[in-house]
Amino acid sequence: MRWGTAPPTPAPPASPRSVSGVHVSELPTPALVVDRAAFERNVGRMAAIRPGPALRPHVKAFKSTALARRLADSGHRGFCCATTREVLGMAAAGLGDDLLLANETLDPQRLRAMAALDVPVTVAVDSDETVDAAARAGIAGVLVDVEVGLPRCGCDPDDAGRLADRARAAGMEVRGVMGYEGHVNVVLDRAERRVAVEQAMQQLLRAHELVGGDVVSGGGTMTAELNEWVTEVQAGTYVLMDTSFAPHVPFEIAVGVEATVISVSARGWAVADAGLKAFGMDHGDPTLRGAEVWIVSDEHVTFAGLDVAVGDRVRLLPAHLDPTAAKHERMWVLDGDEVVDEWAVDLRHW
Repeated sequence: MRWGTAPPTPAPPASPRSVSGVHVSELPTPALVVDRAAFERNVGRMAAIRPGPALRPHVKAFKSTALARRLADSGHRGFCCATTREVLGMAAAGLGDDLLLANETLDPQRLRAMAALDVPVTVAVDSDETVDAAARAGIAGVLVDVEVGLPRCGCDPDDAGRLADRARAAGMEVRGVMGYEGHVNVVLDRAERRVAVEQAMQQLLRAHELVGGDVVSGGGTMTAELNEWVTEVQAGTYVLMDTSFAPHVPFEIAVGVEATVISVSARGWAVADAGLKAFGMDHGDPTLRGAEVWIVSDEHVTFAGLDVAVGDRVRLLPAHLDPTAAKHERMWVLDGDEVVDEWAVDLRHW
């Protein structure tokens, strides 16, 4: 197939280096590491809550086809993507049974690249412009994206039917609706959060009555247990977790950034080699258990409260998984302190 100037399909990751017998202390730092046992427990818990097609894992959280393949093996064959690169990369990896770009785009080259794939791709639309752009590019199927309380993308629920009619008139299949109730993630009381989810989903169901189709897609890790109104949940953070979500859902933190202590001050602080370029910081500082994080700068994290020496290793926990994963080229999978696998973060960038 000829791509012209469209974004290229990401090249398959190089064959992984042998990691047999490698100790975590031998990894160059900062290193994104995954606790294999905790990861597998998270996957199993979610598969019990939302089995098979009731979950559409969101690959934006981890950006790795190697990790996504483990989720497909657990029964989740449809995936949610945030960028065209994720869509193209998943298809190239053979993980394209049912791909959803849960995001609006007007870029004709990227839309044509997805339309040219030999796998089914559905695109979110929320306006005349996004409907028309998808139709011109040859996109076969869409979901009408509905604003249900989060001030982000999405049409008014009462306009969803009109957009669906416009899409059908342009020759596209309207598979249903989607709506993300991300604004309820700040509601920490579980009972109150469930009420807030229901209020948001009633708006989505009202739109679905106007749109039709088999799919009602929404939710995320914070609402996966509570959202009984959708046909599928778009959750991704649950696989590895972060400190923002972990106390409030039945999943555990399976990811960290391994760092090396590079300086110790006699005045009571120490510095490790993982800073802003190793963490997504929009949800706050990383956590170092047993210590107080003082400053996170470009390549450094300054902390106090741990008795450490230069050369010691520490493991920091990210406050926001998605942008943290996107800053690293690979994840190192651990069994205890032994490295047992290497997963390329091959869906980075746009």
